[in-house]
Amino acid sequence: MFKFIIEEAKNILEKDPAAKSLFEAIFYYPSLKALLYHRLSHKLYNKKRYTLSWIISQRARKKTGIEIHPGAKIGKNLFIDHGMGVVIGETAEVGNNVTMYHGVTLGGLGGEPNTKRHPTVEDDVMIGAGAKILGPITIGRGAKIGANAVILKDVPPYTTVVGVPGRVVRTNRDDYLMYVI
Repeated sequence: MFKFIIEEAKNILEKDPAAKSLFEAIFYYPSLKALLYHRLSHKLYNKKRYTLSWIISQRARKKTGIEIHPGAKIGKNLFIDHGMGVVIGETAEVGNNVTMYHGVTLGGLGGEPNTKRHPTVEDDVMIGAGAKILGPITIGRGAKIGANAVILKDVPPYTTVVGVPGRVVRTNRDDYLMYVI
């Protein structure tokens, strides 16, 4: 657990120029607290200890303003800047080195229980403040989602998407070609 805390604090220092020290990152950043709570609640959820996992998840929500369902799968180095109002649903999957800002929702559009209802966010994605990504869609590696965008369809790797509904406004072809090859 100590190793996890240090790794996540270093990630905060790397991604947020406002963070001045490891101490600050560990004690003042709600995203680190939310991820610690999530690790514990996710382990309990996987052991079918649903009530206890929910108690821990809701405590994290109350303390940090970040709601991560205990069933969500979170990769390494997720950085949630400012955090307040972030919601990550039960079947959401978040890859490594993802950055999201306040007010982001990885939500569902209904659906049947025990089915994939929430987005999959691949590695190295940046999601702007207030973006809503809804349904069992995939946000491709290296994509950028603009602030307040509403995304209802898959987003190709290494593209920038903005607007309501989301539309591709830029593709970094060099990165995309390296991804395909």
